[in-house]
Amino acid sequence: MLGIGAPLPGTSEPTERADAARNRQLLLDAAQQLVREQGVDGLTMDALAKRAGVGKGTVFRRFGSRSGLLMALLDHSERKAQQAFMFGPPPLGPGAAPVDRLVAFGRARLLDIDVEGELYRAAEVGEAGDRYSGAPYMLLKAHVSMLLREAKVPGEPALVADSLLSTLSAALVMHQMRAQGYSRDQIGDNWEAIVRRVVSR
Repeated sequence: MLGIGAPLPGTSEPTERADAARNRQLLLDAAQQLVREQGVDGLTMDALAKRAGVGKGTVFRRFGSRSGLLMALLDHSERKAQQAFMFGPPPLGPGAAPVDRLVAFGRARLLDIDVEGELYRAAEVGEAGDRYSGAPYMLLKAHVSMLLREAKVPGEPALVADSLLSTLSAALVMHQMRAQGYSRDQIGDNWEAIVRRVVSR
C-alpha cells in the first residue's frame, strides 16, 4: 500500500516528504490512465484505489473528495502540458520560430482535449466566471501573447491571444469532434491556418 501523508486535499506542499510526493504522482498517473481509458465518469475513488493498489481511505485522505481528485488531476495534466511548452523540445518548446511554436501549441492542446476532454470541459464549467482570471488560463494566455509579440503580430497581444485561445475551448472542440464530425487533424489544420493568417498580417 502506498504510504501517503495528509496535506491539504489534492495539494503538494513544499514540505511534503519525497516518498509522499512520489506516491501522489503515482496516484495521479493512475487517475490519468483511467480517464484516458474510460472517460471522466470512470474515475471514481473506488476505481482509482483499485488501479493504484491502495485502500480507498488512502485516496480520500490524499484528495478529500472526487471533486478534489478531479481538480488535482487537472492541475497534474496542466503542469505536464506547461512543462512541455515551456521547457520541452521544439517546435512546442523553445528553439523554434514563434509561428511554429504557436501551431505546435494548438495541436498539443487539441490532443489533450481529445484524450481528456471531459476533464477539461468540467473544469471550464466549474471555473465559470473565474475561468479567464484563473492561473491555468492566464498562463496559457501569457505564453500565446509572448509568442505573438515575438512574431511581431500587430495589435494588442492579449486580445489576439484571447481570440486564438477561444478556438481551443474544450467545449467547442468536443462539439466539433462529436456533433460536427471533424477529426482532430482537421481542427488542427484549421488552427494552423488561423495562426499563419494572424502572424502574416
